[in-house]
Amino acid sequence: MMGRDQAVHCTIVVVDVEGFGDPCRTLPHQLGARAGLYRVLEQALGAAGVRWGDCRCEDRGDGVFVLVPAEYAKAPLVEVLPGALVEALRGHNGTSPAAQRVRLRVVVHAGEVALDAHGATSTAVTTAFRLLDAPPVKRALAESPGLAALAVSRWVFDEVVRHSAVLDPATFRPAPVRVKEVRDIAWIALPDHPYPADPAVLDQPVAPGGGVPRQLPGAPASFVGREEYLADLDHALTSAAGTAVVISALGGAGGIGKTWLALHWAHRHADRFPDGQLFVDLRGYSPDGQPLDPAVAVRGFLDALGVDPGRLPADLDAQAALYRSLVAGRRMLVVLDNAATADQVVPLLPGSPTCAVLVTGRTSLTSLIDRHGARHVRLDILPREEGRALLVERLGEHGVAAEPEATDELVELCGRFPLALAITARHAFRHPRIPLAEVAAELRDLGLDMLDDDDPAASLPAVLSWSLRRLTDTERTVFGLLGIAPGPDTTLPAVVSLADLPPARARRALSALEEASLLERRPRGRYAMHDLVRAYAATTALPDGVREAALARVMDFHLHTAHNADHLVYPHRPLLQPDPPSPGVHPHPLPDAAAATAWLQAEHATLLATQRVAVDLGRHHVVWHLAQALNSFQIRRGHRRDALTTWRAALNAAAHLPDPAMRSRAHRFLGYACSLSGSHEEAVGHLDQALDLAARHRDTAEQAQIHKMLAFTRGLQEDHRRALDHARHALDLHRALGQPVREADALNTVGWHAARLGEFDTARDHCHAALVLYRRHHDPSGEAQTLGNLGYVAHKTGRYRRALDYYGQSVDLLRRAGDTYYEALAHDWTGQAHTALGQHDQARKAWREALELYREQGRDTDAARVRQQLDDLDPG
Repeated sequence: MMGRDQAVHCTIVVVDVEGFGDPCRTLPHQLGARAGLYRVLEQALGAAGVRWGDCRCEDRGDGVFVLVPAEYAKAPLVEVLPGALVEALRGHNGTSPAAQRVRLRVVVHAGEVALDAHGATSTAVTTAFRLLDAPPVKRALAESPGLAALAVSRWVFDEVVRHSAVLDPATFRPAPVRVKEVRDIAWIALPDHPYPADPAVLDQPVAPGGGVPRQLPGAPASFVGREEYLADLDHALTSAAGTAVVISALGGAGGIGKTWLALHWAHRHADRFPDGQLFVDLRGYSPDGQPLDPAVAVRGFLDALGVDPGRLPADLDAQAALYRSLVAGRRMLVVLDNAATADQVVPLLPGSPTCAVLVTGRTSLTSLIDRHGARHVRLDILPREEGRALLVERLGEHGVAAEPEATDELVELCGRFPLALAITARHAFRHPRIPLAEVAAELRDLGLDMLDDDDPAASLPAVLSWSLRRLTDTERTVFGLLGIAPGPDTTLPAVVSLADLPPARARRALSALEEASLLERRPRGRYAMHDLVRAYAATTALPDGVREAALARVMDFHLHTAHNADHLVYPHRPLLQPDPPSPGVHPHPLPDAAAATAWLQAEHATLLATQRVAVDLGRHHVVWHLAQALNSFQIRRGHRRDALTTWRAALNAAAHLPDPAMRSRAHRFLGYACSLSGSHEEAVGHLDQALDLAARHRDTAEQAQIHKMLAFTRGLQEDHRRALDHARHALDLHRALGQPVREADALNTVGWHAARLGEFDTARDHCHAALVLYRRHHDPSGEAQTLGNLGYVAHKTGRYRRALDYYGQSVDLLRRAGDTYYEALAHDWTGQAHTALGQHDQARKAWREALELYREQGRDTDAARVRQQLDDLDPG
């Protein structure tokens, strides 16, 4: 027995009942559980060779504190006691109601203990209780399916467990203890569900009292928005917790804000990781161009975890294994910033589901996704409102609110890149007297030069340049050429001609640029660059002549593919043939009219941009032939302004071309576009010039086409008598030339203007004749327009149901042809026929469809008229 008022060395055993104060345990249940605890403890100590009566025990309400005299060996209290406790607990729990069943945390420590009238006290006693209350020990029992969790102090582990012939020390796991004033290491074991043996833990010389690593850099100042991405990271952590290592690879171009997002998230959720946060910049993309060796990164983590440098394993694999052992079972966050390759990352991945990992990099690190279950988050530029909020955060609400338009322009000029916005805000902040409008003007004039800086990390061009270091020469060339390629985006077939590469090599280059976050792949096989990345790409150094040859090829690619598409969609329209394409050009093959229409629709913006580039480079034949190839598509899709622009450019180009037919056709088509836009006098002027040129060069076919255009223009001026004269003239010429489809066009035109003059029999005869020719020569577009005109004749002669039949056939053909210009008119007339029959619901439906198309095409006068018709319609 131990006496009072003396300090003695003894073994300290402390046990605690898990959930003793749970509301489901009533007082009788607590009394029963405590009685069972004493029986279990006495039985287990006896199994370890310790007489209960020789020990000093103190009750702690939900646990028991036992001092075992020094004459009893310590080894059985670690080797035998835990297992005996488990067996005794099984017996107790098997015969007790659920509310009296017990699971235990058990701590074994040793040291000097002072005893007096009030009980036992010493630093060793305090340490034992701190180990018992340490979160890792509580968590070990909570996560175990077993009945007990054992924790021994660092001293007991080194002096007893390491030298035990009974225990396997490799089944223990170290955990830092930081409870109140105590800084120690607890070695945890699960007697009835042991951890897998891991010999690496035996080499873990964690420094006593080593603090929790808190390596995160400061949270980014002025962080705004990104709630969608933060929620993605939250979901990745929550959904995979307890089942797998959570890895969220934040992919995105340089300057897009990957590190800011990762650090903001990490600081916001630091409380989830009480065992620490590790951070390393892997320098995958940095000024010196040398990525950090993963061995150096692992060594840094081991230092932060308190490993004695003298006991480090020699090779990387062993160091990585030691690192994984150190963090096993601990709730830690590991941030691996600026990774270049998966090889840098893999040695730094914990093996424990209690850890979370954030990896940032400009590539998607696909092997992490495939082999380690990473969740990939591709970061995009800021939304406009968040870009504005960033400027407000940096410059203050007052300065931004005073110049809202300049602020919005700055956001767009910066491409909504966080780094670019931060640089611009710095410029504005350092010169508070300069208006934001002046800053925007300077940025507009200087472009990327204004976003440059002597500090590479604060220079957008420098940051972007680091992404090019791992590209091959071919990939770098493709990157540079994409910076000058016309249009908002591009496709693989266009890049094949742009870079003069086989499709497989072009695809690999695009994939490499996408992987480097310099290019974004979008639906339907399209690739796009952010504006600032594109501006930087345009500055890429390339050998002399490479840019010029590439532009010539890609312009020819778009021109010849558009020419072929136009011929597929409108096979009866005679076209002037463009010059042969440059060497290395492979026009995109289009199998049918539907594919051709889809291609023209998808590439419309790019084709317009191609014409603008051709104007700048003086490639006049490309300018002209693109206008020709786009003409029918633009007219039938209601792109009137684009038709005007392309034909004005073509008319200027025609002055530099030798073929006089190009000048007369440019005047003719420009006159037609002017008519559609309501500029009738300008239209007549161009058509008269076209007619004069065609007459001088004895171009009868062109004269016939011009007369037909003049008929159209005079009709829009409501001068249907003169329009009918032009139409009859065109009919005579086409008949003389033996052009049946063009003859059908003229017949239909005569029929329309005759109808407008009230000559319905003449109109009907000519339209029927036109319909026969169109069907014979398979021209569905002409057939659709003629059916519409026949519907108009039937309507005006009181045959409303017959009119609806014609209109229905016309709409069906127009939709299949993609001719939305005339489809709008057909819906308009359909509504009028339904109104004449008193069918107001059907009329309303038809007019709503017409109204939508008119609005889409910018036909404001027609839209206003139909809107009024709808307002006037009897709602009943």
